[in-house]
Amino acid sequence: MAKRWGMAALLLFGVYALGMYFYIFHSGGGGIPSALQGSVADPAEFMSDRELLLSEEYSKIRNFLFFVATPFEWLVYLFILLAGLSRVFGKWSVSLTKWRILRNAVYLFLLSILTYIVLFPLDYYSYSLSKSYGISTQSFSSWMRDNVVGFWVNFGMTLIIVSVLYWLIKKSTKRWWLYAWLLTIPFSIFIMFIQPVVIDPLYNDFYPLQNKELETKILSLAEQANIPSEHVYEVNMAEKTKALNAYVTGVGSNSRIVLWDTTLNRLSDNEILFIMAHEMGHYVEKHIYFGMGGYIILTLVGLWLTAKIMTRIIARYGKVLKITRMNDIHSLPLFLLITSFLLFASSPLSNYISRYQESRADQYAIELTGDQEAAVSSFQELTKAGLSEVNPPKLVKWFRYTHPPMLERIIKVAEKQE
Repeated sequence: MAKRWGMAALLLFGVYALGMYFYIFHSGGGGIPSALQGSVADPAEFMSDRELLLSEEYSKIRNFLFFVATPFEWLVYLFILLAGLSRVFGKWSVSLTKWRILRNAVYLFLLSILTYIVLFPLDYYSYSLSKSYGISTQSFSSWMRDNVVGFWVNFGMTLIIVSVLYWLIKKSTKRWWLYAWLLTIPFSIFIMFIQPVVIDPLYNDFYPLQNKELETKILSLAEQANIPSEHVYEVNMAEKTKALNAYVTGVGSNSRIVLWDTTLNRLSDNEILFIMAHEMGHYVEKHIYFGMGGYIILTLVGLWLTAKIMTRIIARYGKVLKITRMNDIHSLPLFLLITSFLLFASSPLSNYISRYQESRADQYAIELTGDQEAAVSSFQELTKAGLSEVNPPKLVKWFRYTHPPMLERIIKVAEKQE
């Protein structure tokens, strides 16, 4: 039975990957509408022929990788269960120590290192692809350092979450999902609070904006928006990428407005002020709190569905998956598979909400700065720096784009300009 399941899963994955390949590379979607050709939104007007060619190639490969990588991860979790590796890891952990937290740590380390090794070729290919197209400037040693740091940060956080989760399942096999959800609320707020000052500095160096004249302009803009702010932060990203970015992170006193140094090096002051006004729009419209509320609601639904699906799968197919009880930690790959699938399935909804918020922030930035020309040119520069696809196919937009495609953003700005 396990062998049949494995063969069926491989066949299904192969058919899916082939279908996505033809959709992304040969569907002909994502072109520029004839009515917009020659406009400021047409990449042919602000990108060179080489940039256009690279953008098309790079976008298609990245889109294909995105749609293949997540189902491949599900396949890995399924094979770990079918091959009995998860149960073996559980037995090893029990034989090594009597302390439950240490058993969890041993099991989770074995599972994490196995999945890391299996998925590493995809991660490395993504890194080398970005480097070959001139987006990444990061050395392999620096990239590996970030990978190792990320592995241990994720391991530490996951160990806490998994230990609490399986303790709850043992205490209440029917309502563990509700208690787990209640605990995710303070935990999520805590992570958002410490991320800017504890987690983010593990990967990059942050410091107050060195261009004090520009900082004065940004703080003046913040004052117009009634945003209390003393500093704008700069992060050293030029050693890792040529892409441009700015963002707001954190909550309360730990919130930060951050500019990548690549953005500072490439954009004019007016373009940077528009981008900062966009980030201020998120603050003024309280998007970070709406986002947190949406995350909490989706987590409740997701945990409830996961509990229902896990119970039924284990009851019906537990022998095939080598799972005897849900409260055994070796059922974790099934939990990860289900939650990953639900997260993937819900991404069109969460991305739609995110795109709406980004569109609102764009509108706010235009109202605050009144500089449509800087808005158009900043969008064009962002497109060139990241070799972005301005008008992606519908599935790509629904599943990948947390921001409106650049074609839509530029057109909206251009309409206001008229």
